[in-house]
Amino acid sequence: MTLRTGMYLQDRYEILEQVGAGGMSVVYKAKCHKLNRLVAIKILKEEFSSDSNFVGKFKMEAQAAARLSHPNIVNVYDVIDEGDLHYIVMELIDGVTLKTYIARKGKLEIKESIGIAIQVAQGIGAAHEQHIIHRDIKPQNMIISRDGKVKVADFGIARGVSTQTMTSAAMGSVHYISPEQARGSYSDARSDIYSLGITMYEMVTGRLPYEGDNTVAIALSHLEDAMVPPAVYNPEIPVSLERIILKCTAKKPENRYGSANELIADL
Repeated sequence: MTLRTGMYLQDRYEILEQVGAGGMSVVYKAKCHKLNRLVAIKILKEEFSSDSNFVGKFKMEAQAAARLSHPNIVNVYDVIDEGDLHYIVMELIDGVTLKTYIARKGKLEIKESIGIAIQVAQGIGAAHEQHIIHRDIKPQNMIISRDGKVKVADFGIARGVSTQTMTSAAMGSVHYISPEQARGSYSDARSDIYSLGITMYEMVTGRLPYEGDNTVAIALSHLEDAMVPPAVYNPEIPVSLERIILKCTAKKPENRYGSANELIADL
């Protein structure tokens, strides 16, 4: 079901416009008339709404995210089933994704990159403390608001750390995927740290460390290829920051930072 401008959900959310779409869902900007505020509504696509497995995953995502309350995480307000419609009501952020921001600027200044990385690490660190792993950390899932605050969105395939989950390489975006995710083996908080390291690399160089003709080739690069040090592409990167990025993106999880707090301290 496509939502049109002016339609109401739950007699309170007025649909204003479509603002985005992902693999599983479509996002609309809406007005909540009960609380007189603008919100984002993420609706599960029609082809998935009859699949109880997908619906379950979608709701699990929302419930996981709803447990998180942190200035660097997009707030989830409500999870609603309305007939065949399954949707999440979230905080609407006036801003751009980090991916768009990097594309606009070519690459970011060192100080700004570090500031963004700290905010993202604070957000994912708060999630890790609640035993929630994001598993899809990438600049497309980071929103920079007009006042410069960075928020992590879409704990899309978040799972409780307590339940050991296998992730397929298809989940998450392959340019940012950790080697253990690419291999389909157990991933934990250090997988998010790896993906944040790749994001930091992109911020300071304006490019991705691993490219390939297809997703399999890129996934294999994460597993096998040595990373070109970021200073090769941007000689202004301080040695200390380069070391942080290389530690985040170590192939073996035990060689990375053990926690977001350790990473924040070094940043």
